Amino acid sequence: MFSKQLLDSTRGRIVTALRPGQLTAEDLASSLGLTRSAIRAHLTSMERDGVVRRRGQRPGATRPAVLFELTAEVEQLLSGAYIPLLTQLVDVFVDALPPKQQEALLRQTGRRLAIELIGGRPPAGTLAARSAAASDLLNQRLGALTRVERNGRFVIRGIGCPIAALSGKHRGVCVAMESFVAEVVGEPVEECCDRTDRPQCCFKIGGRGR
Repeated sequence: MFSKQLLDSTRGRIVTALRPGQLTAEDLASSLGLTRSAIRAHLTSMERDGVVRRRGQRPGATRPAVLFELTAEVEQLLSGAYIPLLTQLVDVFVDALPPKQQEALLRQTGRRLAIELIGGRPPAGTLAARSAAASDLLNQRLGALTRVERNGRFVIRGIGCPIAALSGKHRGVCVAMESFVAEVVGEPVEECCDRTDRPQCCFKIGGRGR
């Protein structure tokens, strides 16, 4: 979800104003107490950044006014339902299935997520390049903050965990991400995540000295 600090900014106020539905630049200027030129400047940059998009026009006295709405990606980020619902889903899943089935299905989930994000085409190059690609994918598409280390073998290590609400309770979620990384790098991966008070991602890649 967006932080309160971001939502208190001008761009954040525009996002909040657009949550109920489509508005024009003039609508936004009037509701936020800003000039139309200031609003248009923000909308231009927000459209470029994929935060808002144009969605039709509203007839006006002289010419139609462009309607703006939030993109689907931003709507998803603003939702507070995903983590609570997913947490309950995993709890039910864990209670209902034997451990071996849990692990098999979670690993399959991680692999399928990786295949979807890479378009079925794993990155090429050295193990170092593939490890870097996996780290970048975790950061850019899944909201992680990881880096690649080398200490006899490559390790993707995170500062925090983007799914800490789940991984702190269920090792199986880390197993799913272990399979995700393995699918991307094309090598065996061993999760070494810290699931204590502040969970942190960790994935050891391949064999030593490679």
